[in-house]
Amino acid sequence: MIEIEQLAKRFTQGRGRKAREVRAVDGVSWRAEDGRITGLLGPNGAGKTTTLRMVAALIAPDAGRITVDGIDVARQPQAALARLGVLSDARGLYPRLTARENIVYYGRLHGMGAAAADARAEQLARVLEMAPLLDRRTDGFSQGERMKTALARALVHDPPNIILDEPTNGLDVLATRSLREALRRLRDDEGKCIVFSTHIMQEVERLCDQVVVFSHGRTVAEGTVAELSARTGQSDFEETFVALAFTPDERHPMAEGRS
Repeated sequence: MIEIEQLAKRFTQGRGRKAREVRAVDGVSWRAEDGRITGLLGPNGAGKTTTLRMVAALIAPDAGRITVDGIDVARQPQAALARLGVLSDARGLYPRLTARENIVYYGRLHGMGAAAADARAEQLARVLEMAPLLDRRTDGFSQGERMKTALARALVHDPPNIILDEPTNGLDVLATRSLREALRRLRDDEGKCIVFSTHIMQEVERLCDQVVVFSHGRTVAEGTVAELSARTGQSDFEETFVALAFTPDERHPMAEGRS
């Protein structure tokens, strides 16, 4: 389980007189439970990626608290990270190494023995349907093949919590379907706590048990797709999202100034 309480993060943009403070995350709170897929939904710049980077201890929050299975990330980052599998993107693979070598290397970094890491790579290859890729160099992989390898690498130490930041970006239809099925298996068969950020409505509707809506660095709504739709009185989830995440002026920018 991952729990976020009143998380905040500010950045300074520009220099000198042009410098200004930007509140990327401004009081975010949400919870992701075991055996469920929680989607973080929001427009670009809403604070989703910054929040996930703080969960992964890549940047420190200015305020608030993050716990992973009850472990405070700020106080015990290594212990928390041992229980996290983080997939930010698929560009960090070592191209001269095979998929197996990429996965085993990360297992070794997590303290696994060589034999155990290799056995885990074999197991993940079956789960993610990527056995034919295992002993090929990742140089020249398609985006979908790279994503599967990166996901296997994030899962090599069998973490109970998984974080994915916009994992379907750049994937074609078949690769997206394959990733969706893999995430469902990890949820249903292994009881993983899965969190992923997106701005794609279809992914949320098809995958998520719980949705957290971000807007302007804040969480503005949380619930199931059905609950959020009922709250706004909308039958189309895209309209539900627009109603929750945008002000009336943002929804109709061309209306300003009309007579």
